[in-house]
Amino acid sequence: MASTTIWRGLGVLDDKREIKFPDENVGIIGGTDRSYVSQLAGAISFESVEATFEQLPHILEAGVKLVGTGVADGAGSGKIYAYPFPTTALNTIKTYTIEGGDNQQAEEMEYAFVDSFKLSGNPGEALMMDAQWIGRQVINTTFTGAISIPTVEEILFTKSKLYIDAVGGTLGTTLVSDTLLGFEFSVKTGIIPKLTANGQLYFGVHQFTMPEILLKLTYEHNTSAVTEKTAWRNQTPRQLRLAIEGSALGTPGTTYTYKTLRIDLAGKYEKFDPLGEQDGNDVLACTLRARYNSTAALFAALTICNELASIP
Repeated sequence: MASTTIWRGLGVLDDKREIKFPDENVGIIGGTDRSYVSQLAGAISFESVEATFEQLPHILEAGVKLVGTGVADGAGSGKIYAYPFPTTALNTIKTYTIEGGDNQQAEEMEYAFVDSFKLSGNPGEALMMDAQWIGRQVINTTFTGAISIPTVEEILFTKSKLYIDAVGGTLGTTLVSDTLLGFEFSVKTGIIPKLTANGQLYFGVHQFTMPEILLKLTYEHNTSAVTEKTAWRNQTPRQLRLAIEGSALGTPGTTYTYKTLRIDLAGKYEKFDPLGEQDGNDVLACTLRARYNSTAALFAALTICNELASIP
C-alpha cells in the first residue's frame, strides 16, 4: 500500500521475525546450521518529538479510534476529531503501512497499530509525543514518491489550561490557575496482535484488552494542590480537562476559535509523592489513574480541532 503522508519525526523500523535453531545430537560438535523462521513481526518507535495538531491524530487513529474525517464546527473552518476510549463497546482502529529506510534501501511494515503512547509537557516547551507501533512484518520496498511534507503547528505547554471538577459537576467549569507545572499522559492501549492458524507466519488480527491510562502531574504547592491531595487521601473521584489552544482558526466555529487539543478523563489519584522542589520552590508530584465514573459518564477522551478535512 502506498504511503500518503510523511511523519515529521524520528523512527527506525525493527524486523522482529523470530529465528530458531533446533537442539539436536547429530555428531557435530558445533551443531548444524539448521534453522527456521517461526513467526514474523515488526515494530517501530516513533521517538519523542514535538506534538502537533496535525500529526498527533495519526497516533490516536491507530491507538484509540478510527475517525478519519473531521466534523465541521458549525460554519467555522475547524474540523473536530473526537477520540473517546471504549467503555462498553469496542472502537474500530485504523491500521497503517509505514515506510522507512535510507537511500540504500527502503522497508515497509504493514497492518501497524499503536501499542502505547505518551504526551508530556513542561513550561517553555512544546508538548512532546512518542508512540510504540506493532506490525505484521518488515519487508523491502521502494519509497512512495511525490509526497509533500505536511504543514504542522506545535502544541505549546504554556497555552494549557487545567480544569478540575467534582464528578457531579460540569467538566471544564473550574479553572485551576497557576498550579500546573508539568504533566505526562501515558497510555497502554490494550491492543494486542493475535497469532492464529491462518496460513501465515504473521498475526492475522488484533484484539482489545483493558487499556491503562495514567496522568502524572506536577503541581505548585498551593491551595489548589492541597485540595487535590485531600481528594487523594479521601479517594474522591475527580474529572480533569487539559485544554491547549494554538493559533486562531481561519473562521471561528460554534465551539472552537483556535486550534485545540483537549484531554478529558475521570479517575482517582493513586499516589502523591513527598513534598519536592523545583527551582527552590515547593511542588507536589502525583499520579491520577483514569477509570470510568458513572456519575460523570466519563472514562477518557482526546479531542483535536485543526483545519484538516481528513487525516491523510
